[in-house]
Amino acid sequence: MAFVTTAEVCDANQELIRSGQLRALQPIFQIYGRRQIFSGPVVTVKVFEDNGLIRQFLEEKGNGRVLVVDGGGSQRCAILGGNPVVQAQNNGWAGIVVNGCIRDVDEINGCDIGVRALASHPIKASKKGLGEQRVPVNIAGTRICDGEWLYADTDGILVSQIELSV
Repeated sequence: MAFVTTAEVCDANQELIRSGQLRALQPIFQIYGRRQIFSGPVVTVKVFEDNGLIRQFLEEKGNGRVLVVDGGGSQRCAILGGNPVVQAQNNGWAGIVVNGCIRDVDEINGCDIGVRALASHPIKASKKGLGEQRVPVNIAGTRICDGEWLYADTDGILVSQIELSV
C-alpha cells in the first residue's frame, strides 16, 4: 500500500473532520528523530517540568504506540532527553509528541523514532514522577484521549477517534 499523507487523509475524510472525529493539531511542533512519518494508538501523560512518568512509560514495550505528553507547554526545561528516546526506539514506540521541550537533539535525531516537540532546551526536568497518566489532554488546540489514533508526517499531526484505513 502506498503512503497516504495527512493532507490526503483530510481531503478524503471531510465528514470526520466536520463531526470532530478527526482533528488536526495546530502547527506548533518541531520535527525531530529519523522517522518523520509515524502513527499508532495514543497513550497520554500529563506532567509539568517532571519526566518521571514519561520515563516509566518508555521503559515499557511500545508495540507501535505513540506517547502524547502534555507538558503544559513549558519552555523552562526539557522533559524529554536522548536516553529515554533511545529506550523508546529500542522498545518499539512509534513516536512521541511533547507539548514542551526536549534536549539532546543530535542524539534524538539519530534515533529511528518520530518525535515532535515545541523546542529544545538544555536544562533537564525533575524526576519526581509527578503527573497523571491515561487522562484526556489538551494540546495545540485539540483534545486528545488515551486510546485514540495519531498520524504524523511533515504536513502535520492528526488525531482520530478511530483507526483510519489509509
